[in-house]
Amino acid sequence: MSEKFRIGIVGAGRGRSYFSPFAAMAETEVTAICDLDQSALDQIGDQYQIKQRFTNYDDLLDQVDIVVLATPENLHVPQSVQALQAGKHVISEVTAAVSLDQCTELVQAVESSSAQYMMAENLCYQKSNILIRNMVQQGVFGDIYFGEGEYVHDIKSLHHDGQGNPTWRYYWQVGVNRCNYATHSLGPVLDWFGERVKSVCSLGTGIHTDPEHAMEDTVLMLCKTESDCLIKIRIDMLSTRPANSYFSLQGTKACYEGTRGFGDQPKISIEGEAWQPFSNFESEFLPDRWTNPSAEAQAAGVTGEYFELRDFIDALLNGTPPPLNVYRALDFTVPGLVSEESIANGGTPVAVPDFR
Repeated sequence: MSEKFRIGIVGAGRGRSYFSPFAAMAETEVTAICDLDQSALDQIGDQYQIKQRFTNYDDLLDQVDIVVLATPENLHVPQSVQALQAGKHVISEVTAAVSLDQCTELVQAVESSSAQYMMAENLCYQKSNILIRNMVQQGVFGDIYFGEGEYVHDIKSLHHDGQGNPTWRYYWQVGVNRCNYATHSLGPVLDWFGERVKSVCSLGTGIHTDPEHAMEDTVLMLCKTESDCLIKIRIDMLSTRPANSYFSLQGTKACYEGTRGFGDQPKISIEGEAWQPFSNFESEFLPDRWTNPSAEAQAAGVTGEYFELRDFIDALLNGTPPPLNVYRALDFTVPGLVSEESIANGGTPVAVPDFR
């Protein structure tokens, strides 16, 4: 390819983490940014020396080859559809959609477009989650049958702006009583199992911390996979406590527990023996690109975010499907959407539709 992919980052204020990886890649260049906040637009544009700055999404689309959507959840599908119809490739932050109707609309847009779509579920690319996936694939865990993912993040301060007005998070992250924003916790665990969720049961704790919102403080979602394995997901964006993401996995030969903070360390037990530090397994089971990173990866920071974007660009260059394509994006997203029905019906199991 003689020319670089022109990247446009939409929601520049939230999309800061994308600049370094794209700057490190020989095939990409961030050439345009878009944000409704003019001051943020100017500050970020000056910081990264981006000349093309837009407050209008339509204007940005005309100037780029790939759009990165770091925008509110409810805009991901409308903006993805518009870009795909214009022949622009899409990298969308999570979640992929906020309703089943949006899921249908997104799939139709991807299937009818010449452009590619990928959801940026970066926790699937986190080093620890990649290591566990490789150990599973190489049989270290035996047959896996139970996994956990928790996303606990007190973001009450982000539900209103500086003037006290509700932000998009007020409506879309905690304004609906369901296991919303579940892809960070479900995505990596489902990646280990290599299948999709067929049904969910979901319950909440009730509303205790912040009665202004519809979402219960902690919501649990039990997921049955296609092979009848069990995944437990916890989402809590309201309880007053430090943030944490926790993962665990149980198989017939080994088990893994992530960290809950305060000096805790991720650990693995094989054949019921004593816990071993996660780091003991890195040299054998981490991919070579993690253990012997390229100069490009080192320039980008050797992060999961870099490898995620590298995989997307390689898919475009090679004409292959991106790893987290629209169907996998919905595998991660849809269980959380239908959990609303389960909660409303006292935890009754609800089938998870497959959009393939």
